[in-house]
Amino acid sequence: MNGHSTGLLFDLLMLLALLAALVLWWAANQRGYRGRIAQRVRALSGAQIASAAASDADEEEAPGLRQRLIAQLVSLGERMPLFTVEHRLKLHHDLGLAGFRGRNAVAAFIGMKFVVGIACAVLVVMGGADLIAAGHNPVVRILMMLAAFMVGMIVPEYILGFYSRQRQKTIVAYLPDALDLFVICTNAGNSLGVSIQRVAREMGPICPPLAAELTQTADELHLSGDGVRALQGLAERVDAPSVRALISTLTQSMRYGTPITHALRTLSRIERTAHMVRLEESAAKLAPKMVVPMMIFILPAVCAISAGPAIIQLVSMLKSL
Repeated sequence: MNGHSTGLLFDLLMLLALLAALVLWWAANQRGYRGRIAQRVRALSGAQIASAAASDADEEEAPGLRQRLIAQLVSLGERMPLFTVEHRLKLHHDLGLAGFRGRNAVAAFIGMKFVVGIACAVLVVMGGADLIAAGHNPVVRILMMLAAFMVGMIVPEYILGFYSRQRQKTIVAYLPDALDLFVICTNAGNSLGVSIQRVAREMGPICPPLAAELTQTADELHLSGDGVRALQGLAERVDAPSVRALISTLTQSMRYGTPITHALRTLSRIERTAHMVRLEESAAKLAPKMVVPMMIFILPAVCAISAGPAIIQLVSMLKSL
């Protein structure tokens, strides 16, 4: 019982030492905190600030518990000195690809990274002695705690990257349908802004991510009047070759005054064919992927059912001899 109490006391001391080190690091870097904020604000473009204001207006309608939790994460993320301005700008870009473009999105994500890192460190400290044979060694436990903290800080970025890729795949999958709607709108004589708004409204129930991107593009086009800049912003936010091809087609049409109906129809046909090729490729990869699960789970059961009775009869005959 005495040894258990000593181990628990040592675990608490390690957690306190980790928190004390983080506090000292924060105090040492607090002097340059305001400079980093000013540099980060200067790096943000006007379009990003406008989109952040729109997102903040939506966040004000969030439930009370969720709003308080996000406020705590934002407050924690703003005070974290572990991330440079360049890293925060990279996180801002990654969050934008995932559809999170609020003014406090980066700070909330950093706060969530820190909370996940602390949670992983606490779990390893509480159960580290039972994970490996040398878990009772204080040095090993300290190294495990630091490793768990670093892993916990990295895991949210991988989850964010996975979500961004899934969102991009969804947008690319429904892009041919949006192009067909663009063709219909342009044939009806609608302008670019009206066509984008109509396509965004029609694609809302089918593909909300693509509808949100088109809606933001239509709003930027309505506010600034610069169609090329608004379309380039769409290409940067989605960051997909198919969307970049669409933006290039629309930009050339606006620059040279050429009709875009035929180009959009051709682009829609190409994108639909490419989507079918991707589906056929996924279907062709399915058979090799099923070999290992079939050998592990299905083949033993088939062998047991087919050869089981014969083996039982053979064993009984050998026993009777």
